Amino acid sequence: MNVLISGQTKQTARRVFIVVTLLRCCSSSVSDAGGAKLTESPTLARYFGTKTRYEEVNQYLLQNPLLVDKSLVFTPDTDSCTPLQIVAVIRHGTRYPTTKQIKKMKQVYNLVRDKGEGSGDGVVEALKSWQMWYEDWMDGQLVENGKTDMQNLAFRLATLYPSLLSTEKLRGCHMKFVTSSKHRCVDSTKAFIKGFVENYLGLKEDEIQGVECTKPEINDELMRFFDHCQKFVIFIEENATALNQVDVFKTSAEMNTVLEKLAGRLQVSVGDLTADLVQVAFYLCSFELSIKGINSPWCKIFDQEDAEVLEYLNDLKQYWKRGYGHAINSRSSCILFHNIFNYLDQAVSESER
Repeated sequence: MNVLISGQTKQTARRVFIVVTLLRCCSSSVSDAGGAKLTESPTLARYFGTKTRYEEVNQYLLQNPLLVDKSLVFTPDTDSCTPLQIVAVIRHGTRYPTTKQIKKMKQVYNLVRDKGEGSGDGVVEALKSWQMWYEDWMDGQLVENGKTDMQNLAFRLATLYPSLLSTEKLRGCHMKFVTSSKHRCVDSTKAFIKGFVENYLGLKEDEIQGVECTKPEINDELMRFFDHCQKFVIFIEENATALNQVDVFKTSAEMNTVLEKLAGRLQVSVGDLTADLVQVAFYLCSFELSIKGINSPWCKIFDQEDAEVLEYLNDLKQYWKRGYGHAINSRSSCILFHNIFNYLDQAVSESER
């Protein structure tokens, strides 16, 4: 989601030009598997990589999801500085696993249910009594607390920059909300707009009829730039060797150690496990925490060493597919960066007229 907000009015004082890049934080409570409240995040939570829940960034939001920590954002020391524009690139809210992930989750669950043997510590028994509730239809859709995430983020952002996020600026459409066509991104954008318009500004639906900028603008060429970059599609997406180092690590000594340890804990044959199944079991631990706020029994089959290896596996994939591994990964995003700086240049130009 790309939120573009400007206060393009002529000023004679000094100005601050602001680019804000944000992740959002959510507000669900945290419990153990039995429902008891936890006072802090599970130890493994720091190793979830791209599956990390957003509360880990700012745990104060567990107590007050509308809390604004101004120390995290640069603010002027004098009244001579005026916020002129915000460009925020925001990730979607908390979501369900994808259908591909859910199919593997069912596979590892069935393995434990049908072949797992208890070793007296109650871990396998807890997994056998755990109910598989993920369904294929969920396919990465936004969960309910994911909508709340985005509403609260909008409220906090507007609290930080009330001069830019005001009723006047909204009615004049000095802002727009751009999203990709992915359902979780569209729903995140709608929730963000609701959090800003209804929760922060206190406006009702009939009060904003005809205000076009209250509707998400879908732009895949901008927000899913990688899908529209031919070189990225050819050299990364359709190239079987682009993630070769990920495949190599899946058969490494470190990963084999994790497989052997997990096979021992579950009392299943190590031949029944693969790196992909072990990784998706780790995902179950992370999704249960981010969606339900519980320390799942799936978390109890891993120790810190396992988590470090699985975190590295996930980081390795992101490095080669989205990060610094291939030059085209970053170059494919140029269209988004050009868009951001064009808006900033336009804001500067219009303010100096």
